Amino acid sequence: MKYLLPYLASLLLLLPGLSCASTGNKQQANASKSAQEILGDSNYLAISYGGYRQKTRDIQPTIAQLKEDMRILSAMDIRLLRTYNVHLEEAANILKAITELKKENPAFEMYVMLGAWIDCKDAWTAKPDHYGESERNAVEIARAVELTKQYPDIIKIIAVGNEAMVKWATAYHVQAGVILKWVNHLQDLKKKGELPSNLWITSSDNFASWGGATGEYKTEDLVKLIKAVDYVSMHTYPMHDTHYNPQFWGVAAGEEHLTEQQKIDAAMLRARDYAISQYNSVRSYLQSLGVEKPIHIGETGWASQSNEFYGNQGSKATDEYKSALYYKHMREWTNKAGISCFYFEAFDEQWKDEKNPLGSENHFGLINLQGQAKYALWELVDKGVFKGLTRDGKAITKTYGGNSALMWKEIQVPPALVNKK
Repeated sequence: MKYLLPYLASLLLLLPGLSCASTGNKQQANASKSAQEILGDSNYLAISYGGYRQKTRDIQPTIAQLKEDMRILSAMDIRLLRTYNVHLEEAANILKAITELKKENPAFEMYVMLGAWIDCKDAWTAKPDHYGESERNAVEIARAVELTKQYPDIIKIIAVGNEAMVKWATAYHVQAGVILKWVNHLQDLKKKGELPSNLWITSSDNFASWGGATGEYKTEDLVKLIKAVDYVSMHTYPMHDTHYNPQFWGVAAGEEHLTEQQKIDAAMLRARDYAISQYNSVRSYLQSLGVEKPIHIGETGWASQSNEFYGNQGSKATDEYKSALYYKHMREWTNKAGISCFYFEAFDEQWKDEKNPLGSENHFGLINLQGQAKYALWELVDKGVFKGLTRDGKAITKTYGGNSALMWKEIQVPPALVNKK
């Protein structure tokens, strides 16, 4: 499809009598495309996106840098981005960048799931009040509404909070009733005609927060929230559980005779199945409530490097080969199942753990800060998908200089799988 669209655009320019009308129809079609049409359509691959290059978000990416990133993602057949904060300049500038690209090329398509950050009262202090909410929440929601009114052709989803309900988010988590309050507020604005009727409202949170695990999350407000959202956006991170809950991870009994690569391949298939099991746990909970609505993957990913629990001194989970397999498996499963997967994430961002350059949070991207495509994307480099595209002036090349033997020198086999009864 990506090769066909530029050809069609060129053809229209050669047919003056048709060009204006056809271009207008294309723009009108884009504007009318709804979240319901986009989500679950494998022609509209989704990804989590942050364009930050530096060790602080005080240095915002420029619109020119954002346009570079949009072109790269579009070449990868990405058509749907997820953002996280609306109070920073990046969110509005992404929308400006997409608008400029659409003006330059009416065939350009990119949509946004706009994230509104939600905090509890006194978040990020020594004594967060998890039963209150920050005054900033109202400001964040108001800004999300403002941007959606300004860019209704681009913003197709608003997500109220990011992992805002999961209890391990000890610095800021809120109760489900807070998320419910703001979801209902946005749904009311839709009913009043102040927001597009085909805009979808959700909250993006850990699978456990959506009732997929222990009973502590299964509250009356959560049930109301599940019924209030247009779809459920759930997160699943098997990589983290290679340390915290590793019943699926490692070399299983009977696999000792396999080659090192085969052992890793088997472990990564179990990691995929672990993610699927978490998805199914949320689906089962919704079914137990008699609720039938879409569930999509709001986040999942696999870091390529870590000096923490997940690295070679820990569960031996993080390297470019394993992260590439996870990306491949998750895309194949979700595309076949009609599930959107906002894969985390497009590019490495070093502000996430600025004091620990080798921390896993800095290495979830498919492309690193040097403009190098990690192993997951080497095939796209070979196909010429990134030809003529640059990031910060650098052509998109392969990590390790494309030498897989060098990559394999850094890869370790997971430890023996211990089955706990």
